[in-house]
Amino acid sequence: MKEPDKPPPPPPLTFWEMLQSVLAAAFGVQSGKNRSRDFSRGKPSHFILLGLLFTGLFVLVLLALVKLVLHLAVG
Repeated sequence: MKEPDKPPPPPPLTFWEMLQSVLAAAFGVQSGKNRSRDFSRGKPSHFILLGLLFTGLFVLVLLALVKLVLHLAVG
């Protein structure tokens, strides 16, 4: 017997879609529609890696800003 045709799987998320989701989640403005899209089409490992990279970059930018402000304040 021939099985009925299954619909093709949804395409995986692009890098930019994942990056947008990570940034939106970091600032707490992720929409429900995008969150369900992420769970159905994305891989958790990709989001974890992007989240860690974003967090590291965010910390480095904050450290650089603090050093700049302290340098300018001391003169």
